[in-house]
Amino acid sequence: MSAGNGSHPAAFDSVHAVGTALAEQGYIADSRLATTVFLQTRLDKPVLIEGPAGVGKTELAKVLAAATGRRLIRLQCYEGQDETKALYDWDYGKQLLYTQMLRDKIGEVVADAATLDDAVTRIGAQESVFFSERFLAPRPLLAAVRSEQPAVLLVDEVDRADEALEAVLLEMLGEYQISIPEVGTFTADQRPYVVLTSNNTRDLAAALKRRCLHLFLDYPAAERELEIVRSNRTGLPDALAEQLVHIVRGLRELELRKAPSISETIDWARTLAVLGAEELSAQVLADTVSVVVKYDKDVDKTLDALPRLVDPNTEVPASLGHSHGHGHHHHHSHNGHHHHDEPDGAAVRAAKDEPGRFDDGYYGNSSGKPQRMPVNSGQGSRSFARRRAL
Repeated sequence: MSAGNGSHPAAFDSVHAVGTALAEQGYIADSRLATTVFLQTRLDKPVLIEGPAGVGKTELAKVLAAATGRRLIRLQCYEGQDETKALYDWDYGKQLLYTQMLRDKIGEVVADAATLDDAVTRIGAQESVFFSERFLAPRPLLAAVRSEQPAVLLVDEVDRADEALEAVLLEMLGEYQISIPEVGTFTADQRPYVVLTSNNTRDLAAALKRRCLHLFLDYPAAERELEIVRSNRTGLPDALAEQLVHIVRGLRELELRKAPSISETIDWARTLAVLGAEELSAQVLADTVSVVVKYDKDVDKTLDALPRLVDPNTEVPASLGHSHGHGHHHHHSHNGHHHHDEPDGAAVRAAKDEPGRFDDGYYGNSSGKPQRMPVNSGQGSRSFARRRAL
């Protein structure tokens, strides 16, 4: 198979150049992230980015492709995924079509066969014709290796896939090659930049981590998140944007099933700008909270917390959160406690909602409970992609 030395012109000549190139694509990166990307392009090593959902892991691969003019090839991982969806498959329809078209020729091959066993042997001797590159259907990993154009390979949410897929990835990550028993070994002429992402729903194998540069990407500090919101030109005044960022960070401190992502902060800012909000009151935030909170139980907690986050001295209005906008009525007292005199439809559904029903590690811990990612303004990895305005 075609083989190459994997050499390619350096995409960036410095860490600063990385930051500048990503910023031109709307992605605000700190020095640690820019350094990791620079080393990835110079050392020809994959990079594994771990962290909570919504902090810009997937977007990094997209903007890296755009910044370097490379083709983006994406492998979206999921539970039960087999290697044929990741590596390659055989085009059985095409094989069958060719078999029908060559029926007469096959007849000639076996025409003078003395026995059925002899006929099968003769046909078997020709099977390499039908298991060749002509009938090979490349999936993302093989497509990245065979790509004539330099590529960025995104292996997204690798932690969602079964452990067996990790073993399939090892050859690709370590040697940039794919071995196919019927054909041979394909080695990349143009080594792709490989970005793997993980939301930490389970631990990844040491063998996979050993082959990669590693970066943990957490929620950014308030100053950087505000910079991200401003860079997206949401239309929300700076003072309100700053207040909104602090409110969102306060929501992330709650025990929510799904913490608000940075992209949802941007969406909330745009929503408030469209509504012409002149101040961030607990009521206007409650009316639009569905932009960032997506589960009923999280809505309850959020509605109770919003007045305190807006102003610690504000009393909770009796009307705040009485209707969540989707037909569920939750009664709140002024001290924020709930009174359920009788179970309603939401309570019945809530009783059936078992967070661990998917698998033991679905939420990142064995208890099946949502795992809250700590937010620390001193953590080193701060970045996110600026989403393009609609």
